[in-house]
Amino acid sequence: MSIKRFRLLIALGALAILGACGTSPRGEKFYGLFRPYRIEIVQGNVVTQEMMAQIQPGLGRAQVRDILGSPLLTDVFHADRWDYVFAIRRPGTEVQQRRVSVFFEGDKVARFEAGELPSEREFVASIDSSETPKVPPLELTPEQVRALPAPVRTAAPAESAQPAAKRAYPPLESLN
Repeated sequence: MSIKRFRLLIALGALAILGACGTSPRGEKFYGLFRPYRIEIVQGNVVTQEMMAQIQPGLGRAQVRDILGSPLLTDVFHADRWDYVFAIRRPGTEVQQRRVSVFFEGDKVARFEAGELPSEREFVASIDSSETPKVPPLELTPEQVRALPAPVRTAAPAESAQPAAKRAYPPLESLN
């Protein structure tokens, strides 16, 4: 095989390998049949219907912080507004996004804005990924037990007629 032909084969092989890399219609990179692992991304504060039911006009900032937690967004230009934003991105599911804004007059809640919020039960159900994994059986079937090789019997080691010699150790005080 000539050098030119060898170089041509190397170049074609490299092009074939690079051509196998591409993007999916959704813009995700994939490599042939394999896709990279996508991690779950959770950002912000989870705010549920039960939590928002506790927020009433007249509550103080400390009380709101106790119920909803520290706000994700506080703005210097809007010191009387706290924004609680929540987003969760999971592979294979749609992105969940929620936003709650609490407005203060002085140190008291004046009003709040919240979109549709899930109950605690609905939220847990929406993030629960408890797909029952296949657990291998922990016991053998009778057919599998019969297929096992017979255990090899070994003779028990003979007890030695002489007891082991006792060692005498010097007292610890004498080592100093």
